[in-house]
Amino acid sequence: MKARDYLWCAANLLLDGEEELARLCPACREEAEEERCPVCGARRPDWGENPGFDAERFREMGGEGS
Repeated sequence: MKARDYLWCAANLLLDGEEELARLCPACREEAEEERCPVCGARRPDWGENPGFDAERFREMGGEGS
């Protein structure tokens, strides 16, 4: 496949997703667009803080846009 073929496939995947969302009622569309855990289905706001995240180490590695 050529680069343009990959682009064509990606564009059509996006359009297919938009068409599927357009078929849903507003309540179902909102629920479908929520970011959820792929394993248990919990909504993102319910995840809470990541206990394994080390903010100090993040700053040391220059992760604050420096």
